[in-house]
Amino acid sequence: MLDVETWAEVRRLHRAEGLGVKTIARRLHVARNTVRAAVRGPEPPRYHRRPRGSAVDRVEPELRRWLATEPTMPATVIAERIGWTHGLTILEARVAELRPRYRPAVPCQRTGSAPGELAQWDLWFPAVDIPLGWDQVGRPPVLVGALGYSRVVPAQMIPSRMGHDILGGHWVGLQAFGGVPRCGLYDQEPAIGQWRGGRPHFTQAFQAFRGVLGMGAVLCARGDAEAKGRVERSNGYLEDLVSAGAAVHRAGRLQCPAARVAAAGQRPPPCHPAGAAL
Repeated sequence: MLDVETWAEVRRLHRAEGLGVKTIARRLHVARNTVRAAVRGPEPPRYHRRPRGSAVDRVEPELRRWLATEPTMPATVIAERIGWTHGLTILEARVAELRPRYRPAVPCQRTGSAPGELAQWDLWFPAVDIPLGWDQVGRPPVLVGALGYSRVVPAQMIPSRMGHDILGGHWVGLQAFGGVPRCGLYDQEPAIGQWRGGRPHFTQAFQAFRGVLGMGAVLCARGDAEAKGRVERSNGYLEDLVSAGAAVHRAGRLQCPAARVAAAGQRPPPCHPAGAAL
């Protein structure tokens, strides 16, 4: 396989110098097929190692069977029952990853929050095409927030699910709040964080974002949509609004009447200020 430097030289000789495949192959001492692949390929060569898998993959069906029987069974007990002879660390990590899927759901839970304490965040995806301007339509995601106490609901349409777009929409939502809540509640979004090994892991970009603001963060476990019931209901309201033909104001800004109603009917929550940012 070519290294990146040779790949770049092949393309320079072909495009800038106008040399043919045979001449380049003779000058750089590489095969002609290699030169052809470098000329045609749009990306530099990369080494891709085939995943080897893990020893736990072989026993995962047994892990699932025992967890379905008893979701709280310790990993050490499962290891004894399946005859595990390898290291316990990798088995414990896989059990911690699978266990939340087999825990029973809480049948009923009602949560409340003090003013400025909690904000729930979620991505909502319109089910209909949205006019984006210049005769273009699309279904870009919408970052929806909901304050736990006052029910203020800002909604910001963003270009993609990339980290910079989500954090940019997050910043606009905080400006709509007029401050920073003490804590934010989030789904497992790749740009925000994921549960691994039985504990949440936030991305570096999000950690820097919330660190600048001095804001706490809680990452919901997989399949725990009830924890964000307030913002989920707001998503349903937006779905009905758009499906009924609600207008989109400017490319990228979705007008949410829920925010105006809540803001007009209640006093704003006492969020703590984000330094000189807000």
